[in-house]
Amino acid sequence: MANANSTRFERLEQTIIVSSLLLMVVVTVQPILNLLAISFSDSAQVPGMSGLAVVPRGFSLDVWTLLIANPEVQRGLLNSLFITITGTILNVTFTALMAWALSRPRLPGRRILFVFVLATIVFEPGLIPDYFVVRELGLLNTYWAVILYKLVNAWYLIILIRFFEEVPGELLEAAELDGANAFQTLWKVVLPLTMPALATITLFYLVYHWNEFLRPMIYLNDSSMHPLQVVLRKFVLDGDKSSMVGLAAMSNYQGAAQISTRALNAGMIMLTILPILAVYPLILKFFTKGTMSGALKG
Repeated sequence: MANANSTRFERLEQTIIVSSLLLMVVVTVQPILNLLAISFSDSAQVPGMSGLAVVPRGFSLDVWTLLIANPEVQRGLLNSLFITITGTILNVTFTALMAWALSRPRLPGRRILFVFVLATIVFEPGLIPDYFVVRELGLLNTYWAVILYKLVNAWYLIILIRFFEEVPGELLEAAELDGANAFQTLWKVVLPLTMPALATITLFYLVYHWNEFLRPMIYLNDSSMHPLQVVLRKFVLDGDKSSMVGLAAMSNYQGAAQISTRALNAGMIMLTILPILAVYPLILKFFTKGTMSGALKG
C-alpha cells in the first residue's frame, strides 16, 4: 500500500514537473515564433495577425530581402560580429589566464589579489568616471572602447577559479615531471578538463557583447561603427520605413512602400536574435561531453 501511494505521488510529481517545463517552453518560444510568422507573412495579411499567431499568412520573403539589402543593416551586422568575436576571444583568454594564476596556492599575494577582484564587484565605477577614463586613453569613437570594457568579469573569473582548483593535483604534478611549463600545463591538461566551464563563460561573454547597445551609443559617435543592436533601436524608435529598408530600396523595389512596418520590426528583431540562437547548439555539445566524461570517470 505504501509502495502504491509512493508510486502515485512520484507520477503526480513527474506530471507537474513536465507540465511546468512544457509551459515554460511555450511561453519562451511562442513570442519568437510569432515574430518569425509576422516577418514571413504577406504585408497585406500582417495587420490581421494577433500576438499568438505562429503560422505565416501568405508566405513572403520581401521583409528579409529588404532588410538584408539595407547597407546600414549590413554594416551593423559586420560591426556586431567583429565586436562579439574579438571581445569574446580576449575575454576568455584573459579570464582563463588570470583564473589559472589565482587558483595556484603558491602565488605570492594571492589573497590580496582576490580581494581586489571581489572589490570590483562591490565598487563598480559609474558611467561618468568610466567616460573620462576612456577619453583619457584616447579610445573614444573606437571599437576598443566597447571591446575592452570588463575584459575580465569578476563573476566569471570566480567560476573558472573554482573549476581550476578542482583539477586533481596528481595530473598537474605528472605534467611538471614530464617537463611541461605553466602555460603547457594550462593548455594541455587544465583547459580540456574544464571545457564545460569555458563553454559557460564563453556563452555569457558572447551574449553580453552581442546584446550590448548602451556603450556603443555613448562611445561610438560614427554611425557607421554602430552594432546591429543600436541599428535596431534606431529603427524601432524612429518607426521610419525609409530608414529600415533604405532610400534606394524605397525607390527601386516596387513593393517597398506596401511593406508593413510591423513586419519590418519583427524581421529586424529576429535578425538580431537568430545569430546568437545559432551559437547555443555549438556550445551545448561541450556541456554534453563534460557530463559524459564525468559519468565515465565516476
